Amino acid sequence: MNQTHPNIVFAFADDWGRYASAYKDQNSINELIRTPNFDWVAKEGALFQNAHVPVPSCTPCRSSVLSGRYFWQTGLGAILEGSRWDESIPTYPLVLEKNGYHIGFSYKVWAPGIGRDAPYGGDRTKYEPAGHGFHGYSFVVTEAAKEIGVEAAKNELLKEVRENFDGFIDAKPDNSPFCYWWGPATTHRSWKKGSGKKLWGLDPDLLKGRMPGFMPDVELIREDFNDYLGEVQAVDAGLGVIIERLKDIGELDNTIIVVSGDHGIPGIPRGKCNLYNIGTEVALAVRWPGHVSPGREISDFVNIMDVAPTFLDVAGVDHPEGMTAKSLMPLLLSKENGQIDDDRDSVITGRERHCPNARDHQLPYPMRSLRTKDFLYIINFEPDRWPIGAPVGLDGYEFPDTEGHRIAQEGNERRGSLYAGGSSIDKPNKPQLEYYQDIDDGPTKDWMVSNRKEPEVKPLFELSFGKRLGEELYDLRVDPDHMNNIAMEPNYQEIKENLNEKLMSVLTEQEDPRVVESPPRFENAPYAGPVTKEYYEEEYENSRDF
Repeated sequence: MNQTHPNIVFAFADDWGRYASAYKDQNSINELIRTPNFDWVAKEGALFQNAHVPVPSCTPCRSSVLSGRYFWQTGLGAILEGSRWDESIPTYPLVLEKNGYHIGFSYKVWAPGIGRDAPYGGDRTKYEPAGHGFHGYSFVVTEAAKEIGVEAAKNELLKEVRENFDGFIDAKPDNSPFCYWWGPATTHRSWKKGSGKKLWGLDPDLLKGRMPGFMPDVELIREDFNDYLGEVQAVDAGLGVIIERLKDIGELDNTIIVVSGDHGIPGIPRGKCNLYNIGTEVALAVRWPGHVSPGREISDFVNIMDVAPTFLDVAGVDHPEGMTAKSLMPLLLSKENGQIDDDRDSVITGRERHCPNARDHQLPYPMRSLRTKDFLYIINFEPDRWPIGAPVGLDGYEFPDTEGHRIAQEGNERRGSLYAGGSSIDKPNKPQLEYYQDIDDGPTKDWMVSNRKEPEVKPLFELSFGKRLGEELYDLRVDPDHMNNIAMEPNYQEIKENLNEKLMSVLTEQEDPRVVESPPRFENAPYAGPVTKEYYEEEYENSRDF
């Protein structure tokens, strides 16, 4: 293969939802931030208005993206902790490598899980000669700024991004096209308190009146959200470095650039690990000169896993058997705006297990959803379970004293606060195994737990942390913040039945174990139940940077 084939650059940020100034409209949060590099990609190519992730949890989402399969079709890649990669499943980067592409990545690809980054070739294809400080952007910059100032500290991390990319390019054989994955975890918790304002000049007070209806509009939560938006701008700054280097080496116009994220904001009610819009909607822009007409806006519903067959199409490579995602190529090559493919009128999302110790007996919280233009329909298969984790240690709730939970406790103590963990307000000396494990720790979670019994907070707290009905239905035309579940209302029964039929038809066709197996494999080991001590040790070593 010679350099007649396009290069591929995929910028895929951890925990980055649908936040970019290209999406701004009146009184929106996106109106407050500046993402000039993402916006440039969108202006030079296509901006997708309805991009969703297959699952709002890091590892299973990435399993889908890399394989082009629904998460339930990736074996143990369908869960977070306890995840193991099945090497028999083809992934687009390894297929491209077999077809002459130079592949590589910097920062996060597939983690946590065993073996780390295996779908992309593992350490063999990792290029981080300058390090990975960009993950901890706000902390690193704040500390360095004490000696060299804010702008100089920012430039040091941008230099890291540049040198890592250059290391990848320098290793490229002559005349080989390349496929590069840039995966900053900058927008993953945690981030430095007050950094949105101190490092980026973002004013948290401007968020007043713009927060989603299910979130208390109070100063502490606005600041927390504001700090996250600062990290979004940091990701955009790093993207700018990649774009500039492509220009410098003369490859900008021979490269398809795709920019997105793996799910919504962490540590925020109804965000990460939830099937509401704030959890599943993500930014998506594509630039491909000579193929994608500039300035287009595409309203078709797309699943981020659709990038896998798209990249193979870009390279002129056949799709491997079992790749169920739909290529974006027809949308990209069209000259039209708006809805292009009438069949892309909805998207399916779901989840199984995130943190194993979030519920009694290390069980998942199984969900599937169908999102259309006007409606969001959700099935909660086990509504008696806690959707975002049990309230361990609160109001007298305790897990049973089982070996499985003792193992989980030891694992959490070993890893510290590596993943989503309990807050510390009510019990500052309690180890990591705590309440509501499926929502990342942070100021917003702390505040809501501490104020959960206040009359004005209690209904919002129950919406996000409490148990849910077996079915949820939201009319997004009148309820964009999905506050009012109308699944039981008589006037919506026909709509609900139609959405259910459509969802179940796809789940059955795609052999989702949750609906075609009895009992489904997700209810039994190794998908559920205790994660061994050996796993925690190995997984810690394979995921300690994240």
